[in-house]
Amino acid sequence: GPGWCRGIKLSSGLVLLVKSLLLFLLTVTVFLSTLTPKFYFALTVTSSFISGLIFVFEWWHFRKYGTSFIEQVSVSHLRPLIGGAENSPPASASFSAGENETSRQNMPECKVWRNPLNLFRGAEYSRYMWVTGKEPLTYYDMNLSAQDHQNFFTCDTDALRPSDTVMQKAWRERNPQARIKAAYQALELNNDCATAYVLLAEEEATTIVDAEKYFKQALKAGEMIYRKSQNCHSQSPQHEAQLRRDTNVLVYVKRRLAMCARKLGRIREAVKMMRDLMKEFPLLSMLNIHENLLEALLELQAYADVQAVLAKYDDISLPKSAAICYTAALLKARAVSERFSPETASKRGLSTAEINAVEAIHRAVEFNPHVPKYLLEMKSLVLPPEHILKRGDSEAVAYAFFHLQHWKRIEGALNLLHCTWEGTFRMIPYPLEKGHLFYPYPSCTETADRELLPTFHEVSVYPQKELPFFIHFTAGLCSFSAMLALLTHQFPELMVIFAKAVSIISWPIKSPELSMNHLL
Repeated sequence: GPGWCRGIKLSSGLVLLVKSLLLFLLTVTVFLSTLTPKFYFALTVTSSFISGLIFVFEWWHFRKYGTSFIEQVSVSHLRPLIGGAENSPPASASFSAGENETSRQNMPECKVWRNPLNLFRGAEYSRYMWVTGKEPLTYYDMNLSAQDHQNFFTCDTDALRPSDTVMQKAWRERNPQARIKAAYQALELNNDCATAYVLLAEEEATTIVDAEKYFKQALKAGEMIYRKSQNCHSQSPQHEAQLRRDTNVLVYVKRRLAMCARKLGRIREAVKMMRDLMKEFPLLSMLNIHENLLEALLELQAYADVQAVLAKYDDISLPKSAAICYTAALLKARAVSERFSPETASKRGLSTAEINAVEAIHRAVEFNPHVPKYLLEMKSLVLPPEHILKRGDSEAVAYAFFHLQHWKRIEGALNLLHCTWEGTFRMIPYPLEKGHLFYPYPSCTETADRELLPTFHEVSVYPQKELPFFIHFTAGLCSFSAMLALLTHQFPELMVIFAKAVSIISWPIKSPELSMNHLL
């Protein structure tokens, strides 16, 4: 019947398919048996070279973009063609529109802040460059400072005073000598030009003593101009803008004078100047003068006063900083660090005070995970930049540069930090995706820190990027094929026998001597 005929045709087709497959395998075996050792050597060398090129490209792509090119292509292009799709629900299925908007607002941007403890260019940064020959400030950092100076020290009414017009151009100059020359020109036009004295104090003075002299002259001129602006600030919007500019100049000069006093050892005088400045201008809290005050009080070892400042500024509604978080941890560690022992604590458990200290350290490390390596001197310090990125390596450098001595002064504080800081990372298994006490750690910090910190400094990266699978795979493939090429070159006969054995195992033919006539 028709079914029987179809069965015979199907059986004949299967037999023909099997014969064709056996013929192909026999042909491959005959071909491999005729190959010379030179062919195997050339094959392994070529394979090693190609896999090496793939490995170099993968490594370059990972260093530049942070992802594997092969994995990116497979996920973006191949998976849709195959038909694979992720089963995760869309964002709208998990969160409402209002919640999405709120979470988007809470996600931080990589905002760069003025370093509250920035050094003096002439007296400190330039001296470092003279001694080491290395440029401590990046062009990006100095450009941000130039923008700050234009915002702080200029206004629309500068055209009314020739000296201010000259200084407006001076802040835009890139060449330090051109800026200094312009400052002297402004003083020739007006001997009471406060911003000219500020520029000379920052860039021409080669010692802190000289900088303080210039700032005292700037203070005298700035107070006089500030009083005049106060008397007529309500006359027009231009006068209000001029008052804001003169206020900025006065606050800047007083703050720098307090920093000069701190650097010259007159710490109590510096503390008084900072407190008076904060009382006189309470609305300028965004300048973070309290961080200068905290550092000076720690130098005096006035820990009760430090705690009082923290109680005011370590508030849930105020932006945090490494200085706030790590100073709070230092004070709590001070209460237990002298008697703390890891062995004893593991036997009897942690006391309430020790738990509070450990939690404070975990809180500080979660806010900025780069700081402990500098405090524990696992990484070398450089001069802090003029701008910092909160939670970034630049902020860690700036904090540790000034506060390392305060941690060393308290016996056992660094030991307690050494024993406990890494526990933070066990508490937050996926730091890029969620936060424990703070918002998720920003992923843009590395790029901003590389622009703020000098090129000779090795930027700290958190979390460390793990090498993708294909980089490991291509590295192993390159190494394996290179080893085969070397063995083939040294032992050609043995490698040919090995290759034939592998081919026979891979494609088993019970009778290798079968001829084409037998198969047909």
